Formats: sequence, structure tokens, C-alpha cells
Amino acid sequence: MTTKIENFNKTQLREDIPDIRPGDTVRVFQKIKEKDKERIQAFEGIVLARKHGKGISATITVRKVISGIGVEKVFPIHSPSIEKMEITKRSKVRRAKLYYLRTAKGKKAKLKRKDFVATTAQKAEKPKIVAEKPTDVSASKEPKTKKEATTEKPEDI
Repeated sequence: MTTKIENFNKTQLREDIPDIRPGDTVRVFQKIKEKDKERIQAFEGIVLARKHGKGISATITVRKVISGIGVEKVFPIHSPSIEKMEITKRSKVRRAKLYYLRTAKGKKAKLKRKDFVATTAQKAEKPKIVAEKPTDVSASKEPKTKKEATTEKPEDI
């Protein structure tokens, strides 16, 4: 039997959250209220950990380095103050918690890039540019150097 609290929590869960994992580089857009104005601030960094499962209390820890100083923020995933979250890169990791990145420097702090399939919204922003190949290869070939241009013989017809 479900309680009133569980029913209320189910109504507060967000559906627009992407599948965020440790090692992802994410951009979190957070609503910030200053006096009577409200603005949206972006925070982009690497996800170190995801905690508390998939429920209403789920959080992610995001870390970025600003002018040599590491800054970490813990974001409640289902919070109404979070406008949206975007995954920009996905890295291959073998740990669930990447706390070792706090002390790692240089090459040790670099994560291997993993192939990432963007969502449909991100695909629409970045269209692929495909170069067309010429159909007639002999017509499109031009001499590359002076020597090649002088050594070519005219064809007799």
C-alpha cells in the first residue's frame, strides 16, 4: 500500500532528465533568484558521483576547475530549481565514484573519450556537412606542381 508521501513524491519526479553517469561532462542550468529577479546560471563540469538511486532524493556531484581551483556542486536531480541538464561529452570510466580526480593532476586527470550519441535536440543543432564527390575523376584532376604540368603530353584525337 502506498502512502501519501510516496504518491506526492511520484508527482514531483521529472521526466526530462537524461541518463547521467559518472564521467559525463554535463552542463546544468540552474535558476538563481536575486532579490526580485530570476536568472539562469550554467555550471559545466565532470560528474564525479551519482548518489541516492533514481528516486526523489537522487543527486549528482559535478566538478570543474576554475583558474586552478576545483569547484564542486551537488545538484538534486529532481529539483525545481534545475531548468535543464545537457550531456556534452561522455567518457569511459571503470569506477562508480571518481573522487580520485580531486587529487589527480595532468595526464592522470584526463579521461578517455567514449562515443556518444546525442539526443535529437542536440542533433538538430549540429547538422552534418557532407562533401560531394565529383563524378568524373579525370575531368576534376588538375596538375599539382609545375613539373607535372610540363610533363603532361597532349592527347591526339
